[in-house]
Amino acid sequence: MPSKKGSSLPETPHEKANPEAQHSDSFFTLKWKGDIDGTLLLLDQTLLPYQNVILDLKSPQQVMDAIVKLAVRGAPAIGVAGAYALCLATRDLTNSSDVRVRLKEVAPSVRNCRPTAVNLATMVDRMMNLLNSEAAASLEGQKLRELLFSEASRIEREDQDYCQRIGLAGASVIPNGSTVITHCNAGALATAGSGTALSVVYQAWEEGRRFQVLADETRPLLQGSRITAWELQRKNIPVEVICDGAAGSYFQRGLIDVVITGSDRIASNGDAANKIGTYSLSTLAKAHGIPFYIAAPSTTFDFNIQNGTQIPIEERPEEEIWSVVGKKRPIGNIKYGNPAFDITPASSITGWITEVGIIQPPFEEIR
Repeated sequence: MPSKKGSSLPETPHEKANPEAQHSDSFFTLKWKGDIDGTLLLLDQTLLPYQNVILDLKSPQQVMDAIVKLAVRGAPAIGVAGAYALCLATRDLTNSSDVRVRLKEVAPSVRNCRPTAVNLATMVDRMMNLLNSEAAASLEGQKLRELLFSEASRIEREDQDYCQRIGLAGASVIPNGSTVITHCNAGALATAGSGTALSVVYQAWEEGRRFQVLADETRPLLQGSRITAWELQRKNIPVEVICDGAAGSYFQRGLIDVVITGSDRIASNGDAANKIGTYSLSTLAKAHGIPFYIAAPSTTFDFNIQNGTQIPIEERPEEEIWSVVGKKRPIGNIKYGNPAFDITPASSITGWITEVGIIQPPFEEIR
């Protein structure tokens, strides 16, 4: 092979996983524990790769805190988490009118706690549309809650299925003996299933092709070095972490064969929002004639917007930048810009790998 810090959630109840699980191929991003009065378990990704801690969340506020602080992250994963957050909002309620009032109060906050990834808004809207449907109109409290919980579970299962199908659809873009570069984390820890970009990697590996992966470290929170590398080494797939700024050198020396990333929102014309730094990677790929693929489920496409200029870009706290060099803000009148995402234009994207295949604008297959 060519030779993050996040904040924890001390106020959120948690339990430590079996220490042996830290060295196992087996892990989960999120799962529901118990019946409809149960809780949502999340792997706290802010502590990876040094600690394997499971958060046991009992309220929608705790889920929102986890989403904002990136204990759970990735567009598909936070969509599933948002659906379950609404289930948590109805815990212990027995009257259908109380369920409706509570959800109408909570849903807007859950929907908007991270603005760029469309899956969160889409899944919250899906739950609320069900709440307001004819199927739910005559249901009493417990039956209404069961209907909503069933829908959240269905959203989770659908994402797992989409991930598998994305892998099958895209595996052929990785040649035997090649080097793949990816950015941020679009693996199992960004979804309820096997991932998007990394699902393609996993499937190609399972089909017998042998290759290596370059993982951009992904400043400022290092999702590439902390999370992507953590995932890949559990699959025994060769991975090398490089600084974000080193990618150009690898392209220049002819050491990269294909680029695959995920996306948090894709506009009607194919422009794709993804972790900050993806645009730079796509520009390098285009300049060097290297194919650049976006891997994402149909739920990440937003056909209500025409292009990437309409995608809201989340601005993260400045502490994420300066905390890497110390616990206090450097003295002086220094400004910090910390956009969490950038927009890769459709003109730089070779293909969009989805659960229905590798598609092109106007994406009639998934409209």
